[in-house]
Amino acid sequence: MSNKVSIILPNKEFIADLYYWLYEDEVQESAKWNGPYYARSTTELSKKEYVSKPLKIEYLYQGIPRSMYIIHEGQFLGTLHAYWVSSETNWMEIGICIYNPDYWSGGYGTSAFKQWIDYIFNHSDLHRIGISTWSGNVRMMKLAGKVGMIEEARIRDARIVNGKYYDAIKMGMLRSEWEVQNDHKTCDR
Repeated sequence: MSNKVSIILPNKEFIADLYYWLYEDEVQESAKWNGPYYARSTTELSKKEYVSKPLKIEYLYQGIPRSMYIIHEGQFLGTLHAYWVSSETNWMEIGICIYNPDYWSGGYGTSAFKQWIDYIFNHSDLHRIGISTWSGNVRMMKLAGKVGMIEEARIRDARIVNGKYYDAIKMGMLRSEWEVQNDHKTCDR
């Protein structure tokens, strides 16, 4: 798969773009796919305050940042995220958000998500990574499947979106599956 995008550490060059998509975009189309997980983002900071505040990059584990930016031809498209479900058991989950719907269904998310998975496994000794989504977010389930994740759990009618019940979905990938998929030899870490 060719890389349609680059993934980079958060930086000041694109912080105003992030502010726009999180707080100024009137439509917030991407937030609709977060389902029941997150409400619309709010801040008490003005754009000037937000852009001028110091940028601190937080690392979760062995060089794995909490977030990365998705860039296409110098344009900010979205973010990738990582968070612990359980650091005691090395259970990390990841996510993606492409804010501009003009870049949906064009392979940009697949390219970014694949690079994110490769980055995490190449920079750590994590045993598994996964996602959590809801059955109404068909695009996220397809994306996870395209990069090699498999459905591991389905909790029926566990999420309510716009007054309708949906299943909660867990998908994941083990390091050994990633290594086979990428024809890597098992690394001793």
